[in-house]
Parts: sequence; structure tokens; C-alpha cells
Amino acid sequence: MHIEQAIASLRLTPLVPLPLLAALAVLCAIALAPALWRGARGVFWRGLAFLVLVLWLAGPRLVEETRETLPDIGLLVVDQTGSMQVGNRTALAEAARQAVQAQAARLPDLELRTITVPESGSSGTRLFTAIDRALADIPRSRFAGTLAITDGQVHDIPQAAPGGAPLNVMIPARGEETDRRVRVIEAPGYGLVGKSVQLRVAIEDLGVAHPTGTARLTIRRDGEPPIVESVPIGPEHRIDIPITRAGPTVVELSAEPLPGEVSQLNNRAVVQINGVRDRLRVLLVSGEPHQGERTWRRLLKADPSVDLVHFTILRPPEKDDLTPLNELSLIAFPVRELFQEKIREFDLIILDRFQNRGILPAIYLRNIADYVRGGGALLMSVGPEFTGLASLAATPLGAVLPAHPTELDDSVVEGPFRAEVTKLGQRHPVTEDLPGWHANAPPSWGEWYRRDEVGDVGGQVVMSAPTPGGGEAPLLVLDHVGEGRTALLLSDQIWLWSRGHDGGGPQAELLRRVAHWLMKEPELEENALTASIENGHLAIERRSTDDAPAGDVTVIDPDGHRQRLTLAQQGPGRGTASIPATAPGVWQASDGVRTAYAASANANPLEIADLRATATKLAGLARQSGGGVHWLEPAGAPALRMVEPERDASGSGWMALRRNHDHLVTGIAALPLLPPWLALPLILGLAVIAWRREGA
Repeated sequence: MHIEQAIASLRLTPLVPLPLLAALAVLCAIALAPALWRGARGVFWRGLAFLVLVLWLAGPRLVEETRETLPDIGLLVVDQTGSMQVGNRTALAEAARQAVQAQAARLPDLELRTITVPESGSSGTRLFTAIDRALADIPRSRFAGTLAITDGQVHDIPQAAPGGAPLNVMIPARGEETDRRVRVIEAPGYGLVGKSVQLRVAIEDLGVAHPTGTARLTIRRDGEPPIVESVPIGPEHRIDIPITRAGPTVVELSAEPLPGEVSQLNNRAVVQINGVRDRLRVLLVSGEPHQGERTWRRLLKADPSVDLVHFTILRPPEKDDLTPLNELSLIAFPVRELFQEKIREFDLIILDRFQNRGILPAIYLRNIADYVRGGGALLMSVGPEFTGLASLAATPLGAVLPAHPTELDDSVVEGPFRAEVTKLGQRHPVTEDLPGWHANAPPSWGEWYRRDEVGDVGGQVVMSAPTPGGGEAPLLVLDHVGEGRTALLLSDQIWLWSRGHDGGGPQAELLRRVAHWLMKEPELEENALTASIENGHLAIERRSTDDAPAGDVTVIDPDGHRQRLTLAQQGPGRGTASIPATAPGVWQASDGVRTAYAASANANPLEIADLRATATKLAGLARQSGGGVHWLEPAGAPALRMVEPERDASGSGWMALRRNHDHLVTGIAALPLLPPWLALPLILGLAVIAWRREGA
């Protein structure tokens, strides 16, 4: 509301410079001094004439100003960050906002502007940052103060109140609260498979005068049975977490509630540790020198994470060409050490055109088979040596092979052909979307010229070779054996791709995928359910080699609520779904056979670090500004007043904004009190009277 006021005042506008006017006044005083000393009869009138002269030259004027009063501007700041959602804080804050706005509407000369403080990522509550932005549009001379509705958890508190005006804080609670939290001090982002990592955590009781004792801490890891430990309140506690597999491991830590605490939201903490393998140990045994041997060695040596042990059988035992043994090999073939003592130290064994010629006794071949059944990985690349009586398929190792040669003595097929991906292979991650493969067109890969004919195929045929009759012959067969895996490549000519023959092919990518699938890398599991959380959404993916619809999954959020989702088909053997994942904690997705876990951290960790409603952070700043802190429960918002500057702006049951009395001058009228037409006759008249009195 704008009010017009007329204000009258007396002002001087000298007709001569002030130094000259002062000098004239001094001269007049000097001229009067002898008369005063002698007691002359006309000194009074002479002094009065001098006074009128000086006043006239001083230019006295009666000035009347017309003023328009400007309303004071106050800020009502409403905190809407995550911690304000705890309990009934939102309802209390909304009721207080409405009450304050209603009171402000009844106060004359007050304009109340309302701003909100939203979530700000991971930087906590930036309440005073929002206030500073609002103050940029408010003249400082009209700013009356700040009324803030917040739980007191503010993370940008300045040294002084904004704008130098009173700050009053309204907290939506009954009084100081308590809270228990689990704080992760240090958690590694990754760990080596087969080793343990250490978490450093602490359980803290906030708002408790002297926290002591212990609390039970429950540790859950990827759905395994929980482990409960007794942890002292306050000091750091260390937890060892074994990393048993590659890929993400989700660990949830949950502390028992503190009696009377405001919320259990920060009683839980979630840590995701990515399991990675240390340097991979690969044993490569080449049965005899051939053109493709260098391909294997170059591929494995190019990977800095691979420790390669490579042996080549330069001469079969039955061959005798009188060549000295010291010229055939640099070291003796350590059969016992490799295939009995240290066999389980290898992550992958590759047999490249290896033939049973008595170099490995049956007991060592049985050790390789047992190694596979116990979780090991075996890759065999075979050629003509895979047929006949010397084939490894006829040894104890044959029990773990996914295919065996036909009954014919010579099952080697000669002739050009191009490898193809089978229908099953299009759904298998090892051969899915291989570079150069087109589902509805011939592959752009170079030709091979030899393969082995096999029967009794027991694994998954993911690549094949076309037969003259229009059929498909197995070329790459994968299989699960016990806890381990095997892969059988039924041609020894993949090296042609690496040489660029006839356009080449994705030899390095294919062999990399095969090796990683054998070593159970999660991203190459053919039947898998995975879950991950990115940008606040839970992404679920189900891969399957079954030629069937993607199906449904059941999602369980951190609070135990379930919902059923139908996966959208995204290609052969792949279905996906995505839902918002706002609740922090461990999310689960299950298709009835497999269960996947994903960790959702709070989007604003500072907001849940301390969930108490408290005055400890803002009370000092409010008192320093002349304001105060008010609890909204049970009385609600305090009465709102306007106070004069330098007065207290807070008391029991009331709070105030500062009255600034700012105004805008809309008009000025000036009336001279001694115009020349009056001053000059008056001066002359007084001079004449003084002369007459002195001459009498």
C-alpha cells in the first residue's frame, strides 16, 4: 500500500558562497563590538539590521515535500529438501507458511515474498544461496528481514545474516531430536577376486549427550544369509568383505534403531564393490608348430592383464631324427608341476592342436577334467589331430568335451566355407552382434578351408559351417561341465582371419569373448539377470538362450514392497525394463530362477547424514541478527509484527520484521521567507531607526 504524505521543513539556500557569508557575519559582529562597549543607544537596531542582512543572504526557504511511502519487503523461505520429508515436517511447514502469509497480508506497508529451497543434487540444503539470489532483486533500504521454515539442517550458513536484517527461524518439530546413523568412512570401489576388502564404518548417535554402549550391525551381501556384529557407538569399526566373483558385489549395512530417534532412513548404508580379476594366468599348450600358433600367442601377449605360460611340443616322442635334445627345446616340459601341483592356479587352459602321444599320461588328463568340473576353464582348438586313436576325445579328458569326432577314422572335412552364427548363437553373448555378421545376409568374413566333423554334440553350438546339403555343421561349441566350462573350436584356421585373408574376420573379438565367457565374466553370461541403478532409475536386463518371450520379473524395493514388471523384448534372447528407484538401499529383481541386486545411494547424502530437527546450527546466527528460533509444534507459527530498527525482532510467541521507513519524493514546493522586496526595505528601515536613535 502506497501513502502520500506532505512534509514541511526549513532549509537555507545561501545567495553567496558560505565562506563569504561567514566573513560578512564576522564583519558585522566586529562593527557592533565598539557600540556595545560604549553602550550606544541604537546598537540593538543596528544589530537587528545586520541580522536581517545575514539572514537574507542565507536564503531561508520553507520547503514542502510530497512523499510516497514504500512498503518494506520481507522474505519467507520454505525448505523443501529431502530431510523436510521426515515425519510430519512437510505438513507443519505448509501450515506455518499459510499462517505467516495470512498475517503478512494484514500488515500495512509490508510485501512478503515467498521462495522455496529445492533439492540441489549432492550439495545438501543451500538455503542461504537461495536467499542471496532473492536479495538481488530487493533494495537493501527496503529489506525487512528473513523468515525461514526449515529443519535446521543447512549446509551453507554465512557469517552474518542476509542483508543485515533480522533472521527468524521456524523449525517444524517439538524440540531437539535424536538420530542414529551408519557412516561409511572408507569403502574401496573394487576388490580382487579371491581376496577380501576392508570397510571402515562407524555407528553414531546424534543429539545424545554422552553416547556409549554398542549396537547390532547387520551385514547383508548379495542376498546371502546376514551376519550380525556388535559394534561400539562412535569409534571406527572394520569389516572384511571377501570378493568371490567378478562383477558388482552389493553390501548393505543396517544398524538397529535408537529408541526415540526421528528416522531410520540413515540407519542403513549401501556399498557396491566391483570384483575384478588380478592378472589372469593362462596356460597355452601347442601340440606342434603350425601357422596359427603365433595367432594365439600374439593375442594373449597383447593383453597386459594376462600372465601367459606357453609350451610347444616341437617333436613327438616317437620321432627319432638324431637331433640333440638340447636343440629341440629350451627347458623340459614340466608335466607334473603344471598338471598336478599348480593346475588350479590357472584361470584358463588352452590346448591348441594338442594330440595324445604319451606326453601327458592319463592321470594328468584326468586332472584337467577334474580341474574343469571344479570350476576351471578349458578351450580347445582342434585340427586333424582330433580324429583317430590319438584324439584327446578318447582319453579321460573326453568326458568334459562338448562334442566328439565321428566314428570314421578321418573326420576332417576339406573345402572352403564361411563361418556362420547359429540361431542359438544370435542369442548367446559370445557370438551376439559379432562385427561383420548380418542376420539376413551372408557374413562379410573370410573363408576357412578345414574343419572337423563331430557327432554326439552335448553343448551349445553358437557357430556353424554350412554343409553341401544345406545343413549346418558345428564349428564352435560351448558347454557347462560341473562348476566349470569348456569351449571347442572345430577348426585350426581362425588364424586366416588375423592375416586378413579374403577380408579377414573378428578373430580377436571372438576369442576374447570365448575366453571371458570361460572365465565367467558377468557381462558374457548367456542366462543372466542383471540390475543396475543409474540417474535414479533401476534398469533390469534378462538374457536367455531360450527362444521364448522375455517374461516377467518381480522387483522388491529397499522397504520390502513388491511389484511385477513385464520385460520388453529388445532382440533375440534379451528383455529389459526400467522403473524409478528413488528409495536408497538394496533393490532386488528376480525372474523366479535368478536374483539380481543393485545399490541405490541417496541422491543427496548430506541431507540424510543428520536427520534431526535442530536449532544448534542456526540459533547463533538468528540471535546475532536480532531474531530467534521458534518451534512449530504444537503452537504453530508465531505472531508476526513490525518493529523499529535497533529493536529486538523476536520474543516469546512472536517474531518481527524491521520497519525501514523508506519513501519516494514525488514533489517539492519552496517558499522564500525573506524575498528581496521584503528584505531590502526591512534592512533600510532598521538602519534608519538605528541612526535616529543614535542621533537623538
